[in-house]
Amino acid sequence: MPARRTPRPDWVLAHRLSLGHRIAALRRQAKLSQEELGNLSGVDRRSIQRYEGGQRDPQFSDLLLIAHALRVQVADLLGQQ
Repeated sequence: MPARRTPRPDWVLAHRLSLGHRIAALRRQAKLSQEELGNLSGVDRRSIQRYEGGQRDPQFSDLLLIAHALRVQVADLLGQQ
């Protein structure tokens, strides 16, 4: 995949980090480790770690799997009511 020509705007990075914090908070609320969430969702633990840290944008299919494993709506992960 070619490298991105321009860096992502700060507001995009802020939203990515906010999403990661919501995933982490919901995971802790469910009393799950990253490993356990990975096993329940079928998403690699390292990917979950990167999403929670705001280092990587999750694929939509991963968001669906994570939301299902946490028993929440995708909108809850995205911070939408």
